[in-house]
Amino acid sequence: MDTFLQQFINGLSLGAIYALIALGYTMVYGVLRLINFAHGDVYMLGAFAGYYIATALNMDANPSVLGAIVVTIGAMGVCAVIGILIERLAYRPVRHHSRLTSLITAIGVSLLLEYGGQVVFGATPRFFPQMIRSETYTLGPVQITNQNLLIIVVSLVVMFGLEYIVHQTKIGKAMRATSFNLSVARLMGINTDFIIAFTFALGSALAAAGGVMVALAIPRIDPLMGLMTGLKAFVAAVLGGIGNIPGAMLGGMLIGLMETWIAATSYSTYRDAVAFAVLILILLFRPAGILGTSVAEKV
Repeated sequence: MDTFLQQFINGLSLGAIYALIALGYTMVYGVLRLINFAHGDVYMLGAFAGYYIATALNMDANPSVLGAIVVTIGAMGVCAVIGILIERLAYRPVRHHSRLTSLITAIGVSLLLEYGGQVVFGATPRFFPQMIRSETYTLGPVQITNQNLLIIVVSLVVMFGLEYIVHQTKIGKAMRATSFNLSVARLMGINTDFIIAFTFALGSALAAAGGVMVALAIPRIDPLMGLMTGLKAFVAAVLGGIGNIPGAMLGGMLIGLMETWIAATSYSTYRDAVAFAVLILILLFRPAGILGTSVAEKV
């Protein structure tokens, strides 16, 4: 039982990482019906933005919670701008083309960021400054580090914050209207270009927060770090119900728990295969996801 509880805590902290990134996937898909495969690479850019800001502030020598907050907000701002640029330069020109065109564009942007990152940052992994000194808390038989606890707390705060924005604010109402029918929303006076750009900015900022949080717990970053993590976060979004904010959180947590439990068995070499096996099963038996709803489309 003690081992089970420890694995459960470890799985939650890993799942919270996937959930943070999955929230960005689900927001963009919810508004634009676009799978932004470059989202995992924005997570990588967030980690590097945090790395350079933390290095400039000499956070290794002067660790502090306030400094970590400044670094995280700075990385989120950088990636929000990058998200707006990606939407404006890559996705907006093909918005009215077929979905296949948008999908191919998304894959192209992802490859550009991955291998462009290797050119700009170099292929050699960097080690992220320790902005917060690691501490381990013991609660009975369970141990959890302050970094993992922070990841879980940030993920929950982000989820409730997004739920509030989407359902309780004017811009959230505009996002839901744009999601329901882009053309009608435009005719009703909604600036749909601004709403879509805002969605990309917010989703990219969340990915950056995820990048910094992960770099705190696992201080090793490289230009391809978003590839596998981004794919697993996409599976998490599909599992929970893509377009559904609580679904993205639930899917991320479930993928994290399954990976952790598999890693603790003799089948640990199949850890990375779990997410893709889940994707196949969910598409076969419940394509809308656990919390998603099927919507009939007229063709």
